[in-house]
Parts: sequence; C-alpha cells; structure tokens
Amino acid sequence: MQDIDSLSDFYNKLIQRVEIKSDGDGLGHFNIFPRHYCSSTSSFHRRDFFKISFISEGTGIIHYIDENIIIDRPALFFSNPLIPHWWEATSVEQLGWFCVFTKEFIQSEGHSFSVNDYPMFRMGENPVVFLDNSTVEDVSYIFRKMAMEMESDYIFKYSKLRNYLQLIVHEALNHYPAIDSHNKQINAAHRISYRFLELLEKQFPIENSDYPMKLRTVHDFASSLSIHENHLNSVVKEITGKNPSQHIASRIIQEAKSLLKYTDWSISNIAYSLLFEYPSHFTSFFKKNVGMTPKIYRDKNI
Repeated sequence: MQDIDSLSDFYNKLIQRVEIKSDGDGLGHFNIFPRHYCSSTSSFHRRDFFKISFISEGTGIIHYIDENIIIDRPALFFSNPLIPHWWEATSVEQLGWFCVFTKEFIQSEGHSFSVNDYPMFRMGENPVVFLDNSTVEDVSYIFRKMAMEMESDYIFKYSKLRNYLQLIVHEALNHYPAIDSHNKQINAAHRISYRFLELLEKQFPIENSDYPMKLRTVHDFASSLSIHENHLNSVVKEITGKNPSQHIASRIIQEAKSLLKYTDWSISNIAYSLLFEYPSHFTSFFKKNVGMTPKIYRDKNI
C-alpha cells in the first residue's frame, strides 16, 4: 500500500521553509505558495489534502494513475487526495501558484462547495484544464488576490479565501470540455454563478463611507449581468445550494461585522455604506442575522 503524504510531510518537502498555520476560524486548513517553493519533481504518493496548481509558465509531465499528461502550455491541475500522482518538470523555468486545502476548509461555515460536484476532482475525469491567454490573466489575478489576503489582518479573510477558491473552480469549469448538451447547460450555469460571486466580492471591502457598495439587490446583480432575476436565482441556487439573496446577506453581515469591529464609523454611516435606506433597517437586519444589535456587537468586540 502506498504511503499517504500528510500536510506536515508536504510542508517539510518545500524548498523554502514555511510554518503550518491552521485556518484562523478554526475550520480546516488553507495556504497558497508560488510554484518555486516546490521541488521540480515530486514523489508518487497520495495526499491527505487537496491541491490546485496553476502552471502559468514552464512545461512538465504529470504522471497520473496509468497515464502521463503532458503540460506544454498554461494550465490548472486539480489534485484529489485519493489519486496518486507526481510531477516531472521538463523545463528550467517553472512559474505560477499552487494552493492546498483540506475538505474541512471548504465545507465549513455553511459553505456548500463540495469537490464531488466538480469533474476536475473526480476519479475517472480529466484533472487538467488548459487556459487561453485571457484566462491566464484572470486566474493569475485571483491567485495574487489570495496571496495578498493570506497576509492580511481581515477578520473574515478565510471566508473570502473560500470564495476565491470557488472562483478558481468556476474559471476552470468555464473551459472544461463539455461532453454533451446537458454538460453545456451545467457549464453555462457555472459561468453565471461565477460571474455573480465575482461581482459580489468586488463590492468589498468598503474602505471609505463616502464610497458605498454599488450593487445591493438580486435585481441589481441580474441587471449588471444582463440576465433575468428569476434565471439568476435559479442557476445560483442550483450550483451553490444557496440563492443570491442568501449570498448577498451573508457577505453584507461579514462586512458589517468588520466595519463595526475595526472602524470608528457611526452605525448610521455603516448602514448607508451598505445601502440600507435607514439605519433602523440595518439594525433590524443585523439583529435578525446575528442575534444582537450592531451596537451590542460593537461593544462586545471592542
């Protein structure tokens, strides 16, 4: 029976020493590294964690189960803990990023992200997605944002990282080969969900009360995406397990908590920056979702 590499084993094999840090919210593990932190070759093992590798430059061969996958252009590789593989570099230059995460990380905090829902992670499916130039830029941007977020002090950064992780998966699905018309419909739904989540994430963080979030309702997001509100509701619910209103409310609550805890803005300014017409509406919304008023939350967390 093949050995299984643990996270500790993985960290010990990195060229540049990195301390293992648990997820700040206590649920699972996530981290991101430049590819040059890894050796140009790796052993043929299973792992007890998931890994997404973004190969932006460089070539190599992924020795995967009973086949060799040649990487001769930019690609994303999705590693499943159950499937042994190893990487053999065939060029000196190896650029890009990779992130590692556990199942507990992506299934925590009510997130409905399940790797079993996506073909790249499943046994018997293609684990590699090749990328065109435009997508390389988009994926590079998301990985850079993840790297910056890992270094931030933002209290909800791990929730944000989970969202970025989903954006990477949806970007890959956008380029995943469609086998039939049903898969094309699924991919279209994933694209819409990805664009919605991306738009939602772009509303935050709010750094100045004079520049509030611009999109607040499902209608706002549907109009921005040029689709009908009912269609947006349907596909986002199908793909993520939550409707757009739930995603929006959850993200607004996260931002509200951060603003209450880390700024001295008045509750009225916070309410207006989150596009509540009246502070009393914000107070009612916050109390319904958190179980206490904004003032009490602030007093307890200062």
